[in-house]
Amino acid sequence: MSINKLVKNIIEKQSPIVVGLDPRIEQIPEEVKNKYFEKYGNSLEAVKHSFIEFNRGIIDAVEDLVPAVKPQIAFYEKYGIEGLIAYKDACDYAKEKGLHVIADIKRGDIGSTSKAYSDAHIGLTDINGEKVSAFFSDSVTVNPYLGDDCLKEFVDNIETYDKGMWVLVKTSNKSSEQLQNLLVDDETIYKRVGDLVNAWSEKTVQSCGYSPIGAVVGATFPQEAELLRKVMPKSYFLVPGYGAQGASGKDIVNCFNEDGLGAIVNSSRGIIFAYLKKDMAYKAAARQAVVEMKEDINSALVAAGKKYF
Repeated sequence: MSINKLVKNIIEKQSPIVVGLDPRIEQIPEEVKNKYFEKYGNSLEAVKHSFIEFNRGIIDAVEDLVPAVKPQIAFYEKYGIEGLIAYKDACDYAKEKGLHVIADIKRGDIGSTSKAYSDAHIGLTDINGEKVSAFFSDSVTVNPYLGDDCLKEFVDNIETYDKGMWVLVKTSNKSSEQLQNLLVDDETIYKRVGDLVNAWSEKTVQSCGYSPIGAVVGATFPQEAELLRKVMPKSYFLVPGYGAQGASGKDIVNCFNEDGLGAIVNSSRGIIFAYLKKDMAYKAAARQAVVEMKEDINSALVAAGKKYF
């Protein structure tokens, strides 16, 4: 799914929201997981089935409200091969529902290793001349700190298969400043990375006015986001930090361009585990959390004169 289709779906659903599928077994509802632990015991098999049912329930609850989901692979890798089966199911099921799938894998290495990561998640894997899909996703998160030869391997598959990537530029965690805010010739590292992303983005702008090469820019740093919005005008921003990490709609308006587009905002725990704070079943609570988030973000954009709908 190209950036054109993602932007189209954002506008049609009036929802610049991505739901993070980050399952934690201890927070999955008892009615979902108990039957599997009774059947399989305290096993990886029980976790796999619990994750699959839970993720599908969340996707079913919000598919008409959001354009994208973002499974974070670490929450699945923790449970080995069984966990990765659940991860793949989440990606494939979201694809069936017409959602943009962001694989939050944060990969990045020397050229040949990045090529393998890229083939696994947004390209195809060659087996004796036959090309097959290992893990489906429309786009991936990428760690850029090995430079251009790391990014190039992802860009090749982006262009070949109409995919996308989100390069870590300014992340939402508090300690990001330890490295990302360091100065080099009076410029921060995150600004330098932003320039690198922009150089790639300018070459790949699609008809919607944006590039499939985007950036991860945390909601928890609004001033930095304002600067980076100017540095990367044609890059979509994937914005973590909303909700559980403390940011609200008014904190993220700097991530959007004047057209009200240019950013998609992630919430994970605040949506998928909303039932823990609401007196509702988990699917209904997740849906309600999305409705509230949509209203919060859209109201903030309208107030800032950045209405996109």
